Amino acid sequence: MSLHPHPFSAAYWRDALAELKDLRKLTFAALMIAMCMVLSSIPSVPLFGGAKITWGFLARSVCAMVCGPVLGVLFGFAEDILSFFVTGGGGYPFFPGYTLTTMLGVFIYALFFYRARLTVRRVLLAKLLTNIENVVLGALWMAILSGKAYLVTASASALKNLICLPFQTLVLVALFAALMPVLRQLRLVPRQMEGRIPW
Repeated sequence: MSLHPHPFSAAYWRDALAELKDLRKLTFAALMIAMCMVLSSIPSVPLFGGAKITWGFLARSVCAMVCGPVLGVLFGFAEDILSFFVTGGGGYPFFPGYTLTTMLGVFIYALFFYRARLTVRRVLLAKLLTNIENVVLGALWMAILSGKAYLVTASASALKNLICLPFQTLVLVALFAALMPVLRQLRLVPRQMEGRIPW
């Protein structure tokens, strides 16, 4: 198991496809689905300006790092569908657009984290892009479902996601640093991935 620091190599995608046949990775993805459901029951942390931090992104990002973009997308699909029917969707109606948002978010995490040498900047950029995706698509789905003005919804969402970004990044960095030695010992990530995450 070796590092492929970017998704522009054929080896990267061969490894990502191979994860679909790895029973340990499939089991890990299933555990992360269960973890997402557990995390959804933990109260969100209010910040300011109406922003609040929820916790599902932690399990999704860890699954993306371990399982890669191909299995990660399938995980995102299964996790969103199962979470909706198990938890009741948190008061939101079922809409396939939200499933797509989850799948794309996990895919973005995987492009930055899978078989990569993690840095704080890499984590920050990955979280920034997933937050942008949440703003763009979330406002679109709200416009379709409720008829709310896209720009009004997107502007409010953008501000909240911007406020959350540094806190989410710090939590992710701390989580990865804590989990990396265990994941390396279990051979779920390459041994070259350092336990300490540099800037």
